[in-house]
Amino acid sequence: MKIYYVYIVKCSDNSYYTGFTNDLERRINEHNDGFNPESYTYTRKPVELVFYHEFNDATQAISFEKQIKGWSRKKKEAIINDNWDLLPMLSKNRMKD
Repeated sequence: MKIYYVYIVKCSDNSYYTGFTNDLERRINEHNDGFNPESYTYTRKPVELVFYHEFNDATQAISFEKQIKGWSRKKKEAIINDNWDLLPMLSKNRMKD
């Protein structure tokens, strides 16, 4: 069975990048090797893996990646710190902004 990963890396400028892959180690190395000057992480190396979640279904992984990409920094940091229970509160607070 193939495994897919949704991951977050912290870039050298302290921003976060969220991605999807089926080979986590290779993908993180690609970010740090910087082959594509057009990519977000190219000028923000090195990157550090701060979160990943495994999926058995590529469609679910892609859906979760898209969801995270729409999240605030605080929500991303909540899952990075394994504080999933904070997500509903952070969603409510964002609606008040």
